[in-house]
Amino acid sequence: MLDWTTIDTVLLDMDGTLLDLHFDSYFWLEHLPKRYAEIHRLSSEEAASILNEQIMAQQGTLNWYCVDYWSRELNLDVMALKQEVQDKIGFRPHVQGFLRALRCAGVRSVIVTNCHPDLVLMKFGKTGLDQLVDEVLISHSFGKPKEDPSFWRDLQQVEPFNPLRTLLIDDSLPVLRSAATFGIAHLLTIGQPDSQQPVRKIDEFPVLHSFRDIQPSNDE
Repeated sequence: MLDWTTIDTVLLDMDGTLLDLHFDSYFWLEHLPKRYAEIHRLSSEEAASILNEQIMAQQGTLNWYCVDYWSRELNLDVMALKQEVQDKIGFRPHVQGFLRALRCAGVRSVIVTNCHPDLVLMKFGKTGLDQLVDEVLISHSFGKPKEDPSFWRDLQQVEPFNPLRTLLIDDSLPVLRSAATFGIAHLLTIGQPDSQQPVRKIDEFPVLHSFRDIQPSNDE
């Protein structure tokens, strides 16, 4: 799928790309509505309706990903609730081997995530993912999400990369569209971000089904 002689840098999404999106999906779709209903003494239907309206209103913004924002808006401790289900945090298949292969091949690996900094630390504590890459950059530090095309210009100021020699792997189609607008040449999306959901059918970008399919060899 890739000619590694044309790639110097790999920008990697975290949730749904390197880590199984099931933790996040389960939290927002099942655990949070249940606990919100309990805490605020609502029916399951009332809780789901309230949460869905508020959450969807923030889609594509930094608030969508911000633990502090949701703690304020929902009047509960979102990080504490996430800790209740942190056992669901885990790698997607073959990620560790792929990241080690990048390092052996001399390709720079950079996690670029919209995930909130506190949650990033929780996930690193569970997985040690940060030890397998060269750098970690969080969109909260830039004050804008990856969906904003200007994000990539700002990223380039702190992590210099040549867009024509950069690969971005991300499960989010809006993020990939944003990166394409900026001019990142090599783009891949993920076929099955959540291990508990069916494989997605996507035509807009090349779909990665296994990191083994693109693992560089040491002699490239």
